[in-house]
Amino acid sequence: MSNPPRRRGSHRGGPSSGARGGGGGFGGESGSAGTRGGYGGGPSGRASGNLIFPAPTSEDQLLATLRHLVSSFEKLAFNPIRPHRPSYGTLGRQITLRANFFTIKLPKGPIYDYHVEIKPSTYIKRIRARLFWLLERSNQQGWREFVPSIAHDSSERIVASKKLPQPLDVQVQYYEEGEAGPNATSKTYTVAITHTGDLDIAQLTKHLSGNIEWRDYNVQPLIAAVNLVLRMHTVRTGVRVGKNRYFFPSQERPELALGVEAWKGFFTSARPVYKELMVNVGVCMTAFYKPGNLADTIIEFNRSSNGAMLQRFAQKLKVTTSHLGYKQKKPIKKIMSTTARQTTFHCEEYNGKISVEEYFKRKYPHIKLKHAHDVPVVDISGPNSKFSIFVPAELCEIEPGQPFRGRLNEKETSNMIRFACNPPRVNADAIVDRGLPTLGFTPQTLGSPMSSFGMAVDNNMAVIPARELPPPRLSYKAGKPPNVSSGSWNILDVKFHLGGTIKSWWVLVIKDGQTVFNGPTDPALEGIWKGFGEKCRNSGMSLGSSPSLINQELIPPARDPSRQQALNMIRQNIKRQISQKGKPTFILVILSRRDNYIYPGIKRICDVELGVHTLHMLTDKVLRDRNKQDQYFSNVALKLNTKLGGINHMLDAESMKWWTKAKTMVVGMDVTHPGPGSVEGTPSIAAVVASADSSFVQFPASLRCQETKKEMITDLTAMMIERLVFYNQKNRTLPDRVFVYREGVSENKINTVLEEELPKMLEAFKRVPQTKPYRPSLTIIICGKRHHAKFWPTESQFADRNGNTRPGTVADRGVTATFDFDFYLQAHAGLQGRVKATHYTVVYDENHLGADEVQQGTHTASYLYARATKAVSLVPAAYYADLACKRGRCYLNDFLNTDDKVSSSAATGKGEVDKEEEEKWKCVFEAARRAWGEGVHPDLRGSMFYI
Repeated sequence: MSNPPRRRGSHRGGPSSGARGGGGGFGGESGSAGTRGGYGGGPSGRASGNLIFPAPTSEDQLLATLRHLVSSFEKLAFNPIRPHRPSYGTLGRQITLRANFFTIKLPKGPIYDYHVEIKPSTYIKRIRARLFWLLERSNQQGWREFVPSIAHDSSERIVASKKLPQPLDVQVQYYEEGEAGPNATSKTYTVAITHTGDLDIAQLTKHLSGNIEWRDYNVQPLIAAVNLVLRMHTVRTGVRVGKNRYFFPSQERPELALGVEAWKGFFTSARPVYKELMVNVGVCMTAFYKPGNLADTIIEFNRSSNGAMLQRFAQKLKVTTSHLGYKQKKPIKKIMSTTARQTTFHCEEYNGKISVEEYFKRKYPHIKLKHAHDVPVVDISGPNSKFSIFVPAELCEIEPGQPFRGRLNEKETSNMIRFACNPPRVNADAIVDRGLPTLGFTPQTLGSPMSSFGMAVDNNMAVIPARELPPPRLSYKAGKPPNVSSGSWNILDVKFHLGGTIKSWWVLVIKDGQTVFNGPTDPALEGIWKGFGEKCRNSGMSLGSSPSLINQELIPPARDPSRQQALNMIRQNIKRQISQKGKPTFILVILSRRDNYIYPGIKRICDVELGVHTLHMLTDKVLRDRNKQDQYFSNVALKLNTKLGGINHMLDAESMKWWTKAKTMVVGMDVTHPGPGSVEGTPSIAAVVASADSSFVQFPASLRCQETKKEMITDLTAMMIERLVFYNQKNRTLPDRVFVYREGVSENKINTVLEEELPKMLEAFKRVPQTKPYRPSLTIIICGKRHHAKFWPTESQFADRNGNTRPGTVADRGVTATFDFDFYLQAHAGLQGRVKATHYTVVYDENHLGADEVQQGTHTASYLYARATKAVSLVPAAYYADLACKRGRCYLNDFLNTDDKVSSSAATGKGEVDKEEEEKWKCVFEAARRAWGEGVHPDLRGSMFYI
């Protein structure tokens, strides 16, 4: 942490430096000889609790003016749409944190903005990006001298620190990567660069300073321009994945799976905060293809797994070929099942049908194929090509730096988490020691175009004030009130507040391969159902009878790869039992192994077709450690009681007051999208859950499938009406207030929620069946988990044993918006690695909520999650909506879980989708809607079937 603190005229931070972070860069104080920047606490430079940062010695002067900012908001007329911050929170114990935000020194003058038009036009992203690469290397007079002063998006926008001449047309001869240069047949493009406006830094400064006349100033064009400048260094030196993540090759690249390895990288994005623009820098990790020869990789797949997973591996993989005399990068359309010797095609040059092996022998006599007889060829033709282009796999190279865009399976995901999961101290070290230099943000690595724009990044992490909120008090019907410690509690010898009634239950034992139990009287099997039944009874649930035991042996996956036959056997067995005995209250399904088809298949059969609650236990988990079996049964009992309409635990009246002072319905909303490996055109799934009682425990759900990858909820009006009608049925009245927690919305779509979803909610209030006009007061809060803000404690007494911030930590100053009503809340304890807060933003508020009210209210509500004995990271209403979406995915599993069954066509790389492809997507969507049918069975719609 040797980066010296920057001095600035504003004199922010410790008296010794004036830098925002205080006097010792990353560490704050110098520490003893041989220590690293003084992590604090004794000669080792390390305090108890893995303390990372000592506290600054004085309050940040800029942040001290926040009280004046809020008082100035009193001049604003109240508007429920994007309400201004009513105040900053005061509840809880004051603490000081470091945050992974770094101040950006901005230029004084304007940034010049330009639009780029390419002629002849092309929508192919790869070609446009290549043209911008060539544009940077053009020697055309009147352009070359300005190149160090520009940044661009590799598509259609250039920003410059100097005014470019106008008009400006640059001629660019196109040639592919790997070719030595242009030739006589190279296509020439004209890149027309047109000035669209000047971005005034002074206007941004007025907005960030809290000048109420500049509240509605649109910061996005200027922030996007700054991001272009910040990222140019990393675009040239690393690999970009997504919008703001950059990865770099290093020695440490652990293998996730065959042919796939993990790369570490950094996230970077400019963020507007009070009086400053800051850059948020975080660590990240993603999967990359392991470089090497494609034939060698295929041989390894065949040796290790009989070729299984090969098509999944090859999805969206690009390979480089050199047989044409230059390097050419092409996406694989398909790995064929035939070798170069077996594969034939019609060739005019050689008068008819010829094998791939023979073609290469004649056309390229210098190439000697080694695997013409034992390795398949690959088709590298374009996605819309009518003819295949076959190339032997041994002539294809997997180049380094290629992100793996397939879906990681459960084991691979577990490996990724294990590699990525580091203590807070390690991540902090990585950001400052490696991240800032790698991103070009240190004085030693600062280059063009940042230097030419007059921009720089302060290398000290932000110091911000924060608070620790007190936990609520919990109660059960009987037993000693639990002691909440570090966001969790034990439930030994307690009874649920309201126990569910179990009239009858079944135990369905699925034998899928290995034999675990020797018949229905096996002591291990009896131990499971007797132990679980006893746990339910002791917890306060009404359970009289013993279960009916049902066995089902499945056809092996080798003979039934899609598991459709196996699922049909299960379906018929359950139907037969129902016809004989009637429906049980629930079925306990005992699975002998994990499977991507059986679990979701059973959920669909019972949720959609039959209307029966199910619980699943894995024999590996329940039998692994008998000493932990009681705790396992307790966790499953929490789920069951909630499914049956019970209430596990409650909060004290004071903690619930912000919800109970008026009749309130709390709503959670989320949308989940098809991921990698899904059939193109597969629908997205939307969920709306809502509280149905004054205890805010039961949250039944409305589920819909909708247009693929659409973030806004299409059928929201009808779904809200369903929730309001159900609330009315349970309470014989409609709620006076509706609080909505909306999850799954990216930050740039917040206004879209107000434009598209808010009117649908208001329409639902008008259309809900009622004798007189109905209009409850409405509040909408966006919950953001997909951010990169991280916090570190500066005092050991406020750090947990891993060095994380503790449950109840809330931050609403320093790294939050100037005008918006937002805050970061960490209600939960970090089980491993770096704990992450949730970013809450109040975007619509007719209830005039105060800062303490919504912050502590959301915090205490996080202790109401029904299926755990701990506070959760996301307010339960939003968490339940996420769970309901995941359950909906089970109903479309055949469309979502296709990695192992089919090979997807290669990505087009175009900005447009051709009509033929669009028709295919429509057909897939309609097939998925037919599979969805009427959704959840009517017998389960009033319950939390999804939990």
